[in-house]
Amino acid sequence: MLRTLSVALLAAAAAALPAGAQEQPHAFRGATILPISGAPIQNGVLVVQGGKITAVGGPETAIPAGAVVHDAAGKTIMPGLVDTHSHIGNGDGGDRSSPMHPSVRILDAIDARDEGIQKAQAGGITTVNVMPGSGHLMSGQTAYLKLRDGTDIYDLLFCRDVQREICGGMKMANGTNPRGEPPFPGTRGRAASIVRERFVRAQEYQQKIRAAGGADRVSPRDLELEALAEVLDGRRVVHFHTHRADDILTALRLSREFGFRIVLQHVSEAWKVADEIAAARAPASIIILDSPGGKLETLDFSNVNGAALERAGVLTAFHTDDGITDSRFFLRSAGFGVRMGMSRERALEAMTIAGARMMGLEARVGTLEPGKDADFLVLSGDPLSIYTHVEQTWVEGNKVFDLADPADRGYAIGGPDVFDGTTMHTHDGEEGH
Repeated sequence: MLRTLSVALLAAAAAALPAGAQEQPHAFRGATILPISGAPIQNGVLVVQGGKITAVGGPETAIPAGAVVHDAAGKTIMPGLVDTHSHIGNGDGGDRSSPMHPSVRILDAIDARDEGIQKAQAGGITTVNVMPGSGHLMSGQTAYLKLRDGTDIYDLLFCRDVQREICGGMKMANGTNPRGEPPFPGTRGRAASIVRERFVRAQEYQQKIRAAGGADRVSPRDLELEALAEVLDGRRVVHFHTHRADDILTALRLSREFGFRIVLQHVSEAWKVADEIAAARAPASIIILDSPGGKLETLDFSNVNGAALERAGVLTAFHTDDGITDSRFFLRSAGFGVRMGMSRERALEAMTIAGARMMGLEARVGTLEPGKDADFLVLSGDPLSIYTHVEQTWVEGNKVFDLADPADRGYAIGGPDVFDGTTMHTHDGEEGH
């Protein structure tokens, strides 16, 4: 069905153009469009302007006068991919002084010039949750990034004011990774105990914030407990690294006790406890592996996780955990998922809108609908085919990757001249490119 943006909405969008958004409309016609929010559109038309999608529909969709028209016949267009768990940007989190560092922000450590960002663009990723590591019970705050071309962290963040806005989630972990010598826990039981003790303190601090009328009015401020209070208030979601079935249940138990929002990350043994995850209404962000192994607690990992979670009714997304899965190869996760029993519809949602929902960004990204950010991919064929390539990646109406551009192509195919840490290719200053 034809869907277009009303005149009022067009005016509002034009009044609030994202920085660097293209002024001239671009129209892509002739492609198979996968809006994710609805049925595929054959011989479709996608119109974008001012960094937003202004129309998407069939061949009868009106194309604005003066638009740059792209012949996309034989191609497939779908929303930009959403990666709910990545480590691009060469950042870090907490150190070994404590097992919990809730005040640490990964945004303070991300290198916006890291070549991993260009690799992710080459893989069709446009939105990403960049995490600290999993060697702590709580390694710090994650950062939700839009993979625009940029030179500093402010060019990439979804939030505008890092001092006043919540710019990501909170990374937690259990199982093998955060165990160690004191002050780190030596057992799983002690690990859960440390987390509970800290959240109890945070509950007390939460009351101080409410009594004072705001976190900035508490004296002296405790930045660690302040961040945990954001978790308790439901304003900052917990991204919880967990593998074994018993560890998954411990994560759910902590979430239930303290009432915090949780996204289960990895859940290698999700197939064992899919019904329990569904009963807790917890989303699950999973990874697809073509070469399983690495550590004992993932011994029972299975790529059937996606199908098991779908059958149980769990909101499920895929992630790269880059570099476990190279961001350039992220799209094949959907194909693996379908091969192991997921439906095509849920597998494509798991690459796009499901991850957006887990980060609370579904109003802006994850589907091709009028009013949403103009983040999309031009693919050479069906997204589930191993022979399909990402030909173009567009973010807010600006092309950030083009396979036909030799400078971009290197990021897709690799090689020592590209990944030596000395180059950074962007399209700055090229309107609509």
